[in-house]
Amino acid sequence: MFNIILFEPEIPPNTGNVIRLCANTGSTLHLIKPLGFVIDDKRMQRAGLDYHEYSQIKIHDNLTKALESIAYKNIYAVSTKGKSYYHQVSYEPGDVLLFGPETRGLPKDILDQIYETNSNNIVRIPMQANSRSLNLSNSVAILLYEALRQNNFTHFLGDVKLD
Repeated sequence: MFNIILFEPEIPPNTGNVIRLCANTGSTLHLIKPLGFVIDDKRMQRAGLDYHEYSQIKIHDNLTKALESIAYKNIYAVSTKGKSYYHQVSYEPGDVLLFGPETRGLPKDILDQIYETNSNNIVRIPMQANSRSLNLSNSVAILLYEALRQNNFTHFLGDVKLD
């Protein structure tokens, strides 16, 4: 339903948790190399690799190749530098939610490219002023469930409309 891209993820349990999240939401997970771990790392297995059979995981050499493989309309990059809050944009099935590495976030050149296309497509999650960032897997969950909510969870409920 949605495409999650983790750009150069570094921490195995975070990626494992996102695998589990994607398996439970029908989302596709795209991992951009280099990865900060071996894909069969024991910490990652504990966190979510046992969901591997239920998830769609694709590993790409770079972001360009990943985006070329996805039929998408919008890319939403998540950054503490975003001008819009994550709930102020309209998500559509197939959209890309792009997250940077845990220790440094998305590189400036990627943010600049997205900003040139649409500055509102760099979104942020509200936090206390002196906070650095939220946990990566928590951030993915926040955005993904907002996108699903905006689409009335139709992927799960079919024709049922929520009030």
